[in-house]
Amino acid sequence: MRSEPSASTGEPFTESLTQSLTESLPNREHLPVEAARAVVLDVVVPVYNEEKDLESCVRRLHDHLVRTFPYGHRITIADNASTDRTPEIAAWLSALIPEVTTYRLEQKGRGRALRTVWSASDAPVLAYMDVDLSTDLNALLPLVAPLISGHSDLAIGSRLARSSRVVRGPKREFISRTYNLILRGSLAARFSDAQCGFKAIRRDVAQRLLPMVEDTGWFFDTELLVLAERAGLRIHEVPVDWVDDPESTVHIVKTATDDLKGVWRVGKALAVGALPLDRLARPFGDDPRDRQLPGVPGGLARQLVGFCVVGVLSTLFYLALYSLFRMGLGAQLANAGALLVSAVANTAANRRLTFGVRGRDRAVRHQAQGLVVFAIGLALTSGSLAALGTAAGAPSHATELTVLIAANLAATVLRFLLFRVWVFPDRRTESPAPTAALLQDHDQDSASPYRSAREDTREDTREDTREDTRDDTRDDARTAR
Repeated sequence: MRSEPSASTGEPFTESLTQSLTESLPNREHLPVEAARAVVLDVVVPVYNEEKDLESCVRRLHDHLVRTFPYGHRITIADNASTDRTPEIAAWLSALIPEVTTYRLEQKGRGRALRTVWSASDAPVLAYMDVDLSTDLNALLPLVAPLISGHSDLAIGSRLARSSRVVRGPKREFISRTYNLILRGSLAARFSDAQCGFKAIRRDVAQRLLPMVEDTGWFFDTELLVLAERAGLRIHEVPVDWVDDPESTVHIVKTATDDLKGVWRVGKALAVGALPLDRLARPFGDDPRDRQLPGVPGGLARQLVGFCVVGVLSTLFYLALYSLFRMGLGAQLANAGALLVSAVANTAANRRLTFGVRGRDRAVRHQAQGLVVFAIGLALTSGSLAALGTAAGAPSHATELTVLIAANLAATVLRFLLFRVWVFPDRRTESPAPTAALLQDHDQDSASPYRSAREDTREDTREDTREDTRDDTRDDARTAR
């Protein structure tokens, strides 16, 4: 048996340190052509007591990859504490086939196996499939191609797409469709099939996403996809041909119960903003032209749209509160109370929806800064009411509302500028910390088959420039002589 992946090499520490210093994911990039000579795809096959099907599965998968996959590949057998001959068969296959390796876990759980192996893998694209190979392998290359090209972050096989061809009994069909309907209704999931055992993910995304996923069993897939979708990552769906395995050992009732508990847990965490999904944010537009527009801050158009939507809703909320408070209070007190309540709601909505800040980090600070912005708005609107009272004496309610709307429009422009520049600044434009720079230098100095062609080109250009300079110097010296 060849050596298994190890978690004690120091690499996880480097990755975790890099993650703590980086607030968003980098731009997606197509893997360079020279990467084809190294392992690009790592296909994990989680198994538990699969001595009957393991050999045929691995041989069939390996044959398919050798014949059809144009990049380097690896098959990793993730043994979930099997008690039969599965470990011996896995070791034998690992010794027999160079592209096969095995990883032994002493605890059960498909999610635990995937988290462990994916975290230790060095392949830029990670995938997994069930040992029964119910999914047609012709969908494997379409599954991982968008990840290799840099177009998508995750990819899933879908048995519920219109062009999919599926053979399974009515019981499993009903359970699958019901479960996905529950996800759509409770977690607002837009992907069509959460539990198909045929998925792939980019390694850079997995490094950030896996620490946020708590489940270690069958709900692992769903939690992974929901968090990725909520963070705005791109999920590619591939219609698949799928034939049900009648000898599947999955306990349907227990799995369904655990899944529903997982839905409740994830829904609660998302509702209270307990997950730092901003760590998974991608820059808006990976085309270099989107990042080189002079004088135009990134994401400005999207933030303006979000701020306007939140502003309209906040204004309606404010006017309703003012009308309600005005029944028992004076104009100034009604205005102050309505503006205070709506300002808290406005700051929370803009924090999450407009500027994409999630989680509880700096939430109190943001609200305090929002109250300062509220004070400026209060001064504008209160001053407008005072000026109206001085000029008109006893203005009508409609006149008060008209003046307040005009004052709020002026305050809104100032509020957006303060929110963008002071309360929610774009921290991705800040200079990287010294430690991050050292890590970057270390990564560039490390021997890696994935060094980009642009780096090689820049190095060749510098070398050519130095050579031309030396030649010119020698020519000048000869001319002088």
